Amino acid sequence: MPAQKPFWKTKTLTEMTIPEWESLCDGCGRCCLHKLRYDGGELAFTNVACRLLDLGTCQCSKYETRRDHVPDCVTLTPADLADIDWLPPSCAYRRLKEGKGLAWWHPLVSGDPGTVHTAGISVSGRAVDERYAGPLEHHIVEWPGRLPRVPKAKPAPDPVAAKEPT
Repeated sequence: MPAQKPFWKTKTLTEMTIPEWESLCDGCGRCCLHKLRYDGGELAFTNVACRLLDLGTCQCSKYETRRDHVPDCVTLTPADLADIDWLPPSCAYRRLKEGKGLAWWHPLVSGDPGTVHTAGISVSGRAVDERYAGPLEHHIVEWPGRLPRVPKAKPAPDPVAAKEPT
């Protein structure tokens, strides 16, 4: 029996169930960084994280009730993707919207939620808590809006090639 393709390869974003949609988040925390929008529409990224973001795990500390604490927190839906220009190029939602697949370090591909950190995709070790940051203008950075340079996944060793010649 052939292996079943994963849901993100067979469904559109609007066809996904809520648990499937939620599982697309790789836990990088980049969307939880503050952004500045200037009068001309220009967008600037900062390395300042929402106070609810755990800077070690890159998970929201109050995800289910986040809007009670941060009323302007965005609840991302498939319909919102057309109007949002600030998702990082590494974001699974953006990648799938653009017709790209999930990257090798995505937990749904790797099977390990830690690969987003070991590959250097997450904000872990790179972000500042908003409670201690001071003016956002002092924290403008470019890396959240760029596709990270990450090593390609190492292919599994070929068991036949690994055998010594007889």
